[in-house]
Amino acid sequence: MTPDDRGPIGLLGGSFDPIHVGHVRLASDAMQQLGLARVLFVPAGLAWQKGPAADGAHRARMIELAIADEPRFVLDRRELARPGPSFTVDTLRQLRQEVGSDRPLVLLIGADQFARLDTWHRWEELIELAHVAVAGRPDHTEPLGPALAAWRAQHLGSAADVALRPAGVQVPIAMRPVDCSSTQIRALLRSASPQAASTVPGLLAPGVLAYIRQHRLYS
Repeated sequence: MTPDDRGPIGLLGGSFDPIHVGHVRLASDAMQQLGLARVLFVPAGLAWQKGPAADGAHRARMIELAIADEPRFVLDRRELARPGPSFTVDTLRQLRQEVGSDRPLVLLIGADQFARLDTWHRWEELIELAHVAVAGRPDHTEPLGPALAAWRAQHLGSAADVALRPAGVQVPIAMRPVDCSSTQIRALLRSASPQAASTVPGLLAPGVLAYIRQHRLYS
């Protein structure tokens, strides 16, 4: 981060196992709609809800390859270096200490993740540390439990609110649809089907696919 760069910082976490075009599009759409100065891609070291198939070094390198063309996208290795389970609230708290109390932070998540936000570790503290931006599709909404629905109603705001305060707003992002998931991609990579092999290149950056094949990941 440069000293004069004071715009909002986005944070996109996850296993990235592997990173795919949907992850990059979420970051790109969020950057455009929310005026983000940069987006940090934060691969989980030990994801407490699910374990990654590939080790951290491979997942980090795939992120570097996927975001190489966008200088405002940055790989952040802090969760890979931190022992124990990777909790987003701990990452946001550490990042808040680094950037100070005034700079806006924005946690970027998909609608499917948001529907399970109330299962996250100390989830109600997230909004004290950052805005929460949720990428969804206009034709699809995820049902929310009562506690999370009430939380959303209390904190719901707009993109214009993000730059005005450091944290505290839940804002929607209109994301261009991408029908893929890391689970689906791993299954396609394991498949011997010619149809599966022809599908994968459209879901991964060329450099990521080449890396996966070079290191025989997910096969």
